[in-house]
Amino acid sequence: MSCCTRCQGFGPVTPPEDEHDHGHEHGHDHGHAHSHDHGARGESLFRTLWDEGTLKTAVIYAAALWAAAVAERLWPALAPWPFLAALAFGVLPVARQAVAAARGGNPFSIETLMTVAALGAAAIGAVGEAATVVLLFLLGECLETVAAHRSQAGIRALVGLVPQTAQRETDAGLETVAAEDLAVGDVILVGAGERVAADGRIKDGASAVDESALTGESMPRSAAPGDEVFAGTVNGDGTLRVVVGAEAGDTAIARVVRLVQEAQMRKAPVERFIARFARIYTPAIVGVAALVMAVPPLAFGAAWETWVYRGLALLLIGCPCALVISTPAALASGLAAGAGRGLLIKGGAVLETLAGAGAVAFDKTGTLTAGRPRVTDVTGENADEVLALAAGLSLGSAHPMARAIREAAGEAAVQAAPVEDVVAVPGRGVAGRFEGAELFLGAAGEEAAALAGEGKTVSALSRGGVALGLIAARDDLRPDAADGIAQLRGMGLRMTMLTGDGAAAAGALAEPLGIAWRAGLKPEDKLDAVRALQAEGLKVVKVGDGINDAPALAAADVGIAFGGGTDVALETADAASLHARVGDVAAMIDLARRTMANIRQNIAIALGLKGVFLITTIAGVTGLWPAVLADTGATVLVTANALRLLRQPR
Repeated sequence: MSCCTRCQGFGPVTPPEDEHDHGHEHGHDHGHAHSHDHGARGESLFRTLWDEGTLKTAVIYAAALWAAAVAERLWPALAPWPFLAALAFGVLPVARQAVAAARGGNPFSIETLMTVAALGAAAIGAVGEAATVVLLFLLGECLETVAAHRSQAGIRALVGLVPQTAQRETDAGLETVAAEDLAVGDVILVGAGERVAADGRIKDGASAVDESALTGESMPRSAAPGDEVFAGTVNGDGTLRVVVGAEAGDTAIARVVRLVQEAQMRKAPVERFIARFARIYTPAIVGVAALVMAVPPLAFGAAWETWVYRGLALLLIGCPCALVISTPAALASGLAAGAGRGLLIKGGAVLETLAGAGAVAFDKTGTLTAGRPRVTDVTGENADEVLALAAGLSLGSAHPMARAIREAAGEAAVQAAPVEDVVAVPGRGVAGRFEGAELFLGAAGEEAAALAGEGKTVSALSRGGVALGLIAARDDLRPDAADGIAQLRGMGLRMTMLTGDGAAAAGALAEPLGIAWRAGLKPEDKLDAVRALQAEGLKVVKVGDGINDAPALAAADVGIAFGGGTDVALETADAASLHARVGDVAAMIDLARRTMANIRQNIAIALGLKGVFLITTIAGVTGLWPAVLADTGATVLVTANALRLLRQPR
C-alpha cells in the first residue's frame, strides 16, 4: 500500500486515557499504563527468586558476614571462627554444585574453582578475602536468574496483547466468548479502540488499524472489506466485522511467541572466560605442586620435608583468588560504568559477546527514528490556511498524523481554525465544516507521488470539493543517528536496517546514513535476516524497540532495546539504552571491548606474579609467607585495575 493512503482515517474521538491501552505500541506513552504492572511483576520476581533459594542464600550469607564482623569486633578472641562459620554456610551450596559438575564429567568447573579459592584463602588465613569471593559469586548467580526470568516475562507480555474475550455473532445476537474458543469461520465484532481477538479478514466496516505491534509501521493502515487484520492489533475509528481465519494457536502473535521461544532455546549460553581457563589452570597447579613434592625426593633422594614445604607453597601461590576476582571485579565495574551512562547490560556474558560483535542490525521506527512523525511539507496557495484548517480538523484526535499537524501548527504559530461538525470517515480521513463549507482531509492522489517517493505520508485537504493543498509528514532520523552510525563504522562493524515499513520510507532514511536496508519485513523475516548474518560467521547485535523486533532480539547474539520501547522488547533483549540514543550502541560495544581487555590484563597480572613466585619458590628463594603476599598483592592489583573502568568519562 502506498504511503499516500495507508495513514488516513484519523478521527477526533479518542479519549486521552485510552491512549495507553490502544495507542502506538512503540511505547512512548508507557508512563502510567504499566507502573502498577511493573511493581507487581517486580514483587513476583522477588518472591520467585526467594522461593528458588538463589536470593535467599545470598541474603542470609550477607547477613551472616555482617554478624561475623560484629562478633569479631565485640569479641576479638573469637577470630577467625565467626567468619569461618559464615564462610562455611556460603561455600557449601557452591561445593555441592562443584561435586554435581564433577559427577557430570566436568571436575574443573567454575564452582570447583570457587570452592578451591575459598578454602585455599581460608587455609592461609585470608578469611575475609574468601568470604568476599563467595559473596560475589552468589550475587552473580542471582543476576543470571533474574535475566532468565525476565525473558519469560517478555513472552507473557506478548501473549497478553491478544484480548482474552471476543464478541462473536450468533443467530441469537452477540455473545462474549473466550478468544481461544474462536473457530475458523466465526464472525466477531471489533469496536473502535479495541484490540482484534483473532487473525481474520474484514467482512464489513472500514477503519484505520494500528499494526505497529507486528510490523513496526508508525502510521495506522487503512483497512476495508476484504483486508486482513491480525490478533493483537488495534482497531482505530470504525466498527469492524471480522471473519476469523486462524485459531488461537496459529495467529501472528502466537507465531511471534514461538519464534522468541525457539530463538532463546537456540542461543547457546556464552561460557565465561574464567570457567574455560579453570579447566586448564586448576589441574595444572595441582599437578605441578604434586610433582614438586614427589619428584625430587623420589628421583634424586632430596629431603621430603623441604620439597613438601615447597609444594605447599606452590599450592598457596596457585590459590586462584586473584583469578576468580579478576573477572567479576572487571565485569561489575563495566556493568556499573554502563549503568551510570544509562546503558543497562544484563550480565557479563552479554559484555563478552558484545566485545566480539561484527554486525549491527537496526530497526527503523523508534530506533533510528524518533518513532513520531513530523510535518515536513505544507503546500498550497496559502500554506498557513491549509495548516490552520487541518489543525482544526485534527483537534482531539490521537492519530499520529493528527498530532504531527497540531505540533506543526504550534511551531508555526498558526491558530487552529474553529472547524465544526468534525467526524471521522473510517478508513478514508476526517471531515468537518468551516464557515459553511465542507472540509475533508484524507487520501492524496497522483499529485502526492513526489512526496510519497521521499518516504513521506501525505494527506490532501479540500474545501467544497476543491483541493487546497497537501500536508506531508515523516518520522525523521534521531538527531544523533548519523554520528552514532559513523562511530560504529569507525569500529569496523557492518550495519543494516531491517524494517516493516515500506521501501520508500526505508530507503529515504537509510541511504543518507550509508547503510544497507531491507523493507516490508514481518517479525519472522527480521529473524531470518539476523540468522543470515550469523551464518556468515558474524556475531550480530540487533537493536529495536517494538514487539515486532522481539524474535530477532532474542535470536541475535546480543539484543539491545531502546528505553522508550515496549516492555516485551526490553525484557527479551540482553541490554537496553535508557536514553534511546543511537550512539549508545557504539558506547556499549566500546565498553564491552574495554572490559574484556581489562579482564585479560587482570589475568596477566595474576599469572605474572604467580609465575615469578613459582620460580623463586622452586629455587628455594621464597617460602610460604611470600607466597601469601603474592596472592594477596595480585588480588589488590586486579581489583584496582578493574576499578579503572569506573573512572572512564561518561
